[in-house]
Amino acid sequence: MENTNPMTKVDETSEPKPHDAFFRWLFGDVGRLRHLLVLSGKVNRDIGEFISEVNLDTLVRIPDSYSEVAETGEADLAFRVEVASGAPLLVGILVEHKSGRDSGTLDQIARYVNSVMKIYSEHRAFSGLPTMAIIFYNGRENWNPLGSIEDRYPSCFRGRILPFACSFVNMIDIPDSDCLACEDTATGMGIVAMKYAYDREQLLQVLPQFKEPLQRMPYDKAACLLAKISIYLKEYVTKDVLKELDMAFVSIGQKYGFVSAGDEFRREIAEARAEVQAKTQAEEQAKAQKQIANARSDEQAKAEENKLATAQKMVRDGVISVENAISYFGYSKEQILAK
Repeated sequence: MENTNPMTKVDETSEPKPHDAFFRWLFGDVGRLRHLLVLSGKVNRDIGEFISEVNLDTLVRIPDSYSEVAETGEADLAFRVEVASGAPLLVGILVEHKSGRDSGTLDQIARYVNSVMKIYSEHRAFSGLPTMAIIFYNGRENWNPLGSIEDRYPSCFRGRILPFACSFVNMIDIPDSDCLACEDTATGMGIVAMKYAYDREQLLQVLPQFKEPLQRMPYDKAACLLAKISIYLKEYVTKDVLKELDMAFVSIGQKYGFVSAGDEFRREIAEARAEVQAKTQAEEQAKAQKQIANARSDEQAKAEENKLATAQKMVRDGVISVENAISYFGYSKEQILAK
């Protein structure tokens, strides 16, 4: 349905896109988000100060179903984290990805914060959860929605215009050296892929430098990562560029390369590396399918375990009531209250 409200109208770039899905898949994981925040803190003072005041080991993702905002973007990711002092206090982190200008970004974040970032407790005078919103941007143009937001306001309003703390990170500012040194290969590769989605030469120069750490990853995780990056880059680069990347990884003895999710383009790439894999292709495909099937089964079990643990901890911390937890998560009262 078309949005006719001028107060909530946003640019076309705010519509859900495959690139948002990639960011969401990559940094919906609390481990990888932790690495992203640390890297971002090196280039953004406000983020650096923020992460020094919280305990990133306590990061917990807030389920999407808890949002009441119908138009929430695909890349909105909400988390809560404990303060580093040890005091029984929680703060929120909202992560938003943009690949182009969007005049509705701050309004979108405000609606999401108002909907999600709450703590229910009879001892609190205000239910809102203090929140740091971080906008990650990897577009062609030089853009920062925070750049002039305080212009012409009296000094007493400086830092108080928005109802939440907010920082902006242009991903191009995160150094390649930090990405390559990141102990989480998926985080480093993902950032580089987004940084240079519009820069063919840099993409071909930097991304293959992850070949060595990629070889140390479990086969199924490395294959999944390469597939995700390939699908993401299809929005920005030509087939020839993906073929070059594919051969760069296969040439070091990798048993997998960049793929394109099973369509005609995938067959073209498979032909490009046929000479390298001809004798072992059938055997490796069977092995990959078995490993992926086993991994999916393990991931599903782990996801269910984490979901229940999240529900239990959110109830204990007063983030939601038992009744809301039952509704949102689908567990029984006994399961949620179990020790």
